[in-house]
Amino acid sequence: MRAKTMVYSEEQVPNLQGKVVLITGANTGIGFETARIFAGKNSRVLLGCRSETKAQLAISRIRDIHPQADLTWLPLDLADLNSIRVAASVAEESQLDILINNAAVMAVPQSLTKDGFEHQFGVNHLGHFALTGLLIKTLTARP
Repeated sequence: MRAKTMVYSEEQVPNLQGKVVLITGANTGIGFETARIFAGKNSRVLLGCRSETKAQLAISRIRDIHPQADLTWLPLDLADLNSIRVAASVAEESQLDILINNAAVMAVPQSLTKDGFEHQFGVNHLGHFALTGLLIKTLTARP
């Protein structure tokens, strides 16, 4: 049995005016490209990132392409449960329609998160699990 390959293009994404999207790790790589595409489809995009400098650079780069983009930096460190709680409480203040859990670390030196978990596991799995759990009611509040 062969796995089915699904390919999506930017053109297939509908107009998302009135939708709010939170993307973790939106300052670089796949997260940045995802934020750029959603911004171009008229959604409000929250860029969940640790670094304000890197988030603002990403916002500037996206606005170079989409000048009217509605982009907001959401301070978020997935290695810190308190940061996750604060980010979730900010995101809950408005509607939230789409959550893209994209941020990840790989091959980092052995270390622990602020809360004592192995760093890669804490960021890549526990951080997103906590964020999703805190936002699930907001995400399901609207059809």
